[in-house]
Amino acid sequence: MSRNTRAHGFTLIELLVTLVIVALLASVALPLSELAVQRSRETDLRHAQRDIRSAIDAYKKAWDEGRIATVVGKTGYPASLAVLVDGVEDPASPNSAKIYFLRRIPRDPFATDPNLAPAETWGKRSYASSASEPQEGEDVYDIYTRAPGNDLRGIPYREW
Repeated sequence: MSRNTRAHGFTLIELLVTLVIVALLASVALPLSELAVQRSRETDLRHAQRDIRSAIDAYKKAWDEGRIATVVGKTGYPASLAVLVDGVEDPASPNSAKIYFLRRIPRDPFATDPNLAPAETWGKRSYASSASEPQEGEDVYDIYTRAPGNDLRGIPYREW
């Protein structure tokens, strides 16, 4: 071998600098991916709540229009979330057709127990309870998530 030939490859310093740069980029990307996941779950929560609340409102409107058999002393809200999926008979229909309000009950995206049915993942508020202290009762006036913590804006999830 002659003295003029050079060894090819990377030095230890070059490899360490490259590893430091890759580690720095990874440390920046990880929080951004966690933020994207949280934003996605919040969007799913917003859509699920909108769907269920729209179905509850449609049920109440059908009640007010007489399309659901009324019972004295009832509020006109569904007795459970399952009623929205199972449907109710339309007394105005000649063939006893059912009115359906939801195809399925969406699951709370923040629910952690996979063994719970979708309807059990939501907190339910009856018409008789206050908004600040929601309680279950004879009907379902509203739903809320049981997720602890705050959203990206600092608002507690339970207040959505």
